[in-house]
Amino acid sequence: MKKPVPTIRDVAAGAGVSTATVSKFVNGTQRFSPGVEEAITRVIAELGYRSNPLAQSMITGRTQSIGLSVLDVANPHFASVVKGANRVAQAHGYNLLLVDTEENPGRERPLLEALSRRVDGLIVFTRIAEAEMDWMVELGKPLVLFGRLTQHDIPWVAGDDHRGAAMLARHLVTLGHKRIAYLGFSKSRRDEERLAGIRDCLADVGLSLEVYDATAPSAQEGERMSSSIMLGAQHPDALICYNDLMAMGFMKAAQTLGFRIPGDISVAGFDNIAFASYTSPPLTTVDLQSERLGAAAVEKLIAQIEGKDADHANIIEPKLVLRHSTSNHNR
Repeated sequence: MKKPVPTIRDVAAGAGVSTATVSKFVNGTQRFSPGVEEAITRVIAELGYRSNPLAQSMITGRTQSIGLSVLDVANPHFASVVKGANRVAQAHGYNLLLVDTEENPGRERPLLEALSRRVDGLIVFTRIAEAEMDWMVELGKPLVLFGRLTQHDIPWVAGDDHRGAAMLARHLVTLGHKRIAYLGFSKSRRDEERLAGIRDCLADVGLSLEVYDATAPSAQEGERMSSSIMLGAQHPDALICYNDLMAMGFMKAAQTLGFRIPGDISVAGFDNIAFASYTSPPLTTVDLQSERLGAAAVEKLIAQIEGKDADHANIIEPKLVLRHSTSNHNR
């Protein structure tokens, strides 16, 4: 016969206290004498009692859950963000609830409104313009965003995209490249910072930048754009892509067209996803430390939830990862 699941009443009876006392002790809303607390703790251990999370949330107003909204969980960059976020959430006793907006801004509001009712706070990746974010604040939950903000008093975490892009452009200039192009994704707020970092670096050495705009931050889009970039009158001798996925798609298509990488064109990306080291040739990239981004965002959100002091903004320093998709063009 199956043993009955112990209840709060069983704990109260065993410890000789009221159910209200057990509830307040279990939920941490009140302290009691050492003798009472020791008795409750002993009986809980003997009975194997576990509190009901739903009942606990009704008492404390807390769910011990954090909501994380990402733009495309199939993108390895976001998968790494989730990994870092989940690690820190679990270490602090929180569950991580994930929603994937699938690069569709129209899905964000209904998904986040539904998610906000089930969590203690929200961490959000978004393509929505900052001027249109008022409704997120009005959800009334602690909130952390990814990416720099200038108009809202919302805590944020970001990689230093401007600096990372400048480092990558400087590397290409040092290799002797003169015709540098950028395959960007203007729907992203981060694209503007990356584009500015590249342009600032090239302006210092008197070089111009040719810019192409993709419709999606995907390998398929990098592949699609390859022919228009490479089959013109004079193709670039180096290409910086908005992310590694686009760079990988571009390289595949360019090689199919008969171009050598890096012999005919050097290629680089952003994110340092795990697959970047397994391409042929391995991809030069800017490591924006995706796991650290996720971890830092959760730490900042938990500090808000628990009323602790935390920096309003965190900037994660980028790292340049040099591989064989870029080479010397001083010839």
